[in-house]
Order: sequence, then structure tokens, then C-alpha cells
Amino acid sequence: MSEIRFDGRVAIVTGAGTGLGRSHALGLAARGARVVVNDMGVATDGAGRSSAAAEAVAQEIIDAGGDAIAHGADVTSTNDVADMVQTTMDRWGRVDICVNNAGILRDKTFSKMTLEDFRKVVEVHLMGTVTVTHAVWPIMRAQKFGRVALTTSASGLYGNFGQSNYGAAKAAMMGLMNVLHLEGARDDIRVNTLAPTAATRMTESLLPEVALDLLKPETITPGLLYLVSDDAPSRVILGAGAGSFAVTKVYETQGVAFAGEVTPEEVAAHWDKITDPTGQADMPDAFAQTRKYARSAAEALGVDLNWG
Repeated sequence: MSEIRFDGRVAIVTGAGTGLGRSHALGLAARGARVVVNDMGVATDGAGRSSAAAEAVAQEIIDAGGDAIAHGADVTSTNDVADMVQTTMDRWGRVDICVNNAGILRDKTFSKMTLEDFRKVVEVHLMGTVTVTHAVWPIMRAQKFGRVALTTSASGLYGNFGQSNYGAAKAAMMGLMNVLHLEGARDDIRVNTLAPTAATRMTESLLPEVALDLLKPETITPGLLYLVSDDAPSRVILGAGAGSFAVTKVYETQGVAFAGEVTPEEVAAHWDKITDPTGQADMPDAFAQTRKYARSAAEALGVDLNWG
């Protein structure tokens, strides 16, 4: 297999001043990409603001012989993001890769969490991702090339106590990816999602020291680099941590089709069959599920849909 390179490519990496974002930015630059290092320099809860972290990473790339600029855009600000993208275009004339990594935490149980804290976390993770991706999308369409990486979490895919705001925002990445994958396909815009488990500022207080040593951000970045490469797949959720990689998929069971009126008692009585994983399948899009249900109902009723 040929070496994965990013020569001539321009990448924007959000939240790139520390942790995973820094590792991603350095990894892209080491393989030839010109990198916009975006970071507001806030604390893990989103407080404060400083450009020092982003500037330090950009300088690190330059000192290693690469090309980079720092930008302190707030990813939730349309104006800030527009300025970042315009600065990138003025400097390099294109945007090929968008790595959405910026995020904050404001953990509390749902009963104790304020709605302000819920909204703020969703705003940064979800709307920050949307705002940056929306700004580069027309550029990628015009180029007929783009690679977009979203960042989810096991908290969104599987749940984690005390993180309803974070989990909700991270679960939304799957829905966003699925639609952007479909809409971007004709212009060779591939959209994937990284589900990392890493030792960063956001996790260091939650993990024992031995685990922190194993879960370094550098063990995750190789997966991210593949997801934004020229030969990348699309619509993939890649779990990554400690040098381990796995794919998360949502499957739908074959289920049961009832003929005629259905009662809740019949649903309960057939629950084992409804949840039976035998024959479960991945749905390529929402209408695939619609076709499946219509076909199953037609078969149960003896009706020919003439769908082939």
C-alpha cells in the first residue's frame, strides 16, 4: 500500500491547541498538509480565551519545516468562522480537509444540570461542527473534493452517567454524518466520524495513570488521517483508542410485519422475534427503511408492490 500523504492539501483542525486536535494537526502537517490550527484557548468548560495554544502548535509545525497558521475563531460564531475560512482562502486558495474536534465539558446529572449548561455544550459540539462545516462546504463542492471528519464519543453512542448534554451533542454527529455523506457524494466529499477514547484535558481526571499512558492522542490520529485521506471511506464511525480501532454501526433487525390492525399486546407477544438479531441489516438511508416496512407489510397482506 502506498504511503498516505497530504501534499498540496489544506486542512482546518478545530480545537487544535491541545490534546487530540494538536495531535491531528501535527499528524497532517508531518505528511505534507498545510494546516490551520484553530483554538480559542479556553478551559475545558469553555471559560476564558487565549490564542497562545494555537500559535504554539502552528509554530511547532513551522519549526518542523511545515506550513501552518493559527486562528482563534470561536466555532459557534458565524463571523469568526467566516473570517477563519476567508483567511485560509486568502493564504492557500482552497480547503480540502475539515477536522471538527473542538469541544467543552460541563458534566452534571440531568436533574442538577442547568439548561444554560446543556445548551452551551450542544452549541459548541453540534453547532460548532455545523458552523465550520457549513462554511467550507461550498468550497469543497466547487473543488469537487472534500474530506470532513466529525468527532463523536462513546458517551453519545452508548451513554455515560452525568453527560446528558455532551452525549446528546455527540449522538447528533451520526445523523449529521449520514445526511452529509449522501449530499456530498456527487462532489467527492466524504464524511466520517471519529469516536476517540484518549487521555486529554477532558479525560485526565477520570482515568488511572496507567490508562493515561496507553490512551495517548497519538494512538488515535492514524485513524483520523485515514478518514480524511484521498482514498478514505465515507459514512464510517471509527472507534479509536490506545492503538485499537473498530467500526460502530447501527443495524435494524428483520422484525415482524403484522397483517391488519395491530395491538400493543401483539407487539409485546412478539417482542423476542422483533428483537431477534438474525438477518439484521445496515440501512443505507432513511428511505431504505421505508421500503423495507412497506415491502414487509405487503408480503404479510399478500399485496404485490411491483418493486422488483
